[in-house]
Amino acid sequence: MTTIAIIGGSGLHEMPQLSDKKEVFSETPWGMPSAPLEVGFIGKTKVVFLSRHGMSVRYPPHMINYRANLWAINQLSPDFVVGFGSVGCISPEDKPGMLAIPDQLIDYTWGRESSYNCGDSETIVHIDFTNPFDEKVRELLLDASGALSYPIIDGGVYGVTQGPRLETASEVDRMARDGVHYIGMTLMPEACLARELNLPYAMICQIVNHAAGRQTSEECIDFTNLSEILERTTKQSLEIVLKASEDLNIDELK
Repeated sequence: MTTIAIIGGSGLHEMPQLSDKKEVFSETPWGMPSAPLEVGFIGKTKVVFLSRHGMSVRYPPHMINYRANLWAINQLSPDFVVGFGSVGCISPEDKPGMLAIPDQLIDYTWGRESSYNCGDSETIVHIDFTNPFDEKVRELLLDASGALSYPIIDGGVYGVTQGPRLETASEVDRMARDGVHYIGMTLMPEACLARELNLPYAMICQIVNHAAGRQTSEECIDFTNLSEILERTTKQSLEIVLKASEDLNIDELK
């Protein structure tokens, strides 16, 4: 039986479509995760769901307990993990309402606990982070989006900012020079912690706005239509992940 884990972002706080759902309260060596894990089924797929920002309390990106979140998910041994994240886009060819599966990242955050290495061991674990996403999971998601006829951007660089404020136009210009395509706040340290735990991880980005100083956001960020775009793209992202789980050959991930 396939088990997948989904980390919900700003547009996905709960999954009422899960059958036989139960909540799992997982205290970890790193504290409590953002919310109880929801475990249930969609069809024949076992789904582990975690609301990244919490439920009763809404944690801003820089205050999320990423270590507890990934540790709790790992205890349930999913075959792969997909994070959802709403982003702004820099490139003129990318538009709000599109989906993207990045293949690289640049971390602009600071002060976040980004490793399970705490200096209490005789050895230091160095992970290879040349390619920060699991390529086989990326391919699964890309194939699933094609089967569903959902246009999706293959690749691109996700720039992770500290938040919770949005960026200045000059900061976006700098990130554009760095080669960034999408700007969000929650990918790191989520991705590197998944790698430390050997969890196959990828992210689906829901593009909800142009980045500050670009196109429709040239003067300011217009929040008017963001919720509608986020709802639609999150629904599509969920369908893609579930389709990927249906088509999964476990041996292909090994």
